[in-house]
Amino acid sequence: MKVFLETQRLILRQFTEDDADHLFELDSDREVIRFTNIGLINGGDPIDTDYEAIKSKILPKFINYYENYEGYGFWAVIEKSSNEFIGWFHLRPALDNITVNVNNENEIELGYRLRKVAWGKGYATEGSRSLIVKGFCELDTQRIVSTALVANTASIRVMEKAGLKFEQTFIHQATNQEAVKYALNKDEFEPEKYIAIT
Repeated sequence: MKVFLETQRLILRQFTEDDADHLFELDSDREVIRFTNIGLINGGDPIDTDYEAIKSKILPKFINYYENYEGYGFWAVIEKSSNEFIGWFHLRPALDNITVNVNNENEIELGYRLRKVAWGKGYATEGSRSLIVKGFCELDTQRIVSTALVANTASIRVMEKAGLKFEQTFIHQATNQEAVKYALNKDEFEPEKYIAIT
């Protein structure tokens, strides 16, 4: 298990081929995928969570990040107290998100997906803030962005708590719904505000 970073309550590690069951369980929950592309495009049906598709397409894509990018990619999240898989975070080149048409070449996109058992515990904020610190302080990231549908108020709150600032409203091209983009530039980053939680 190759650990990417640790927070007070979480371990973010590289994905392995053994994580197919974890991803299948995560993406099979209608509430978890409600605001994602697969949930909205398919009317809430997690049809893209076919186990074989996860094993042959999604998981290899996650794992390929570790070879193609230094310090960027998708990481499995382990809750320290239970040692259980609770979801993933990503910090990746924003242009890799082909469903969002407002991202630019110099931007790194922050995102996450967590199991319901992990909701309401502040894990999304904790992981996001830690990745922002990692990006700006260790990876020479210049700009971090994140997007969410306007209806996804919980994710918007996480972006705000993580220190990202509202930048624009746009129409999400994959779902044709109103969405927002938040961002933070390295020269706006104030590390002392992140020490308490990372």
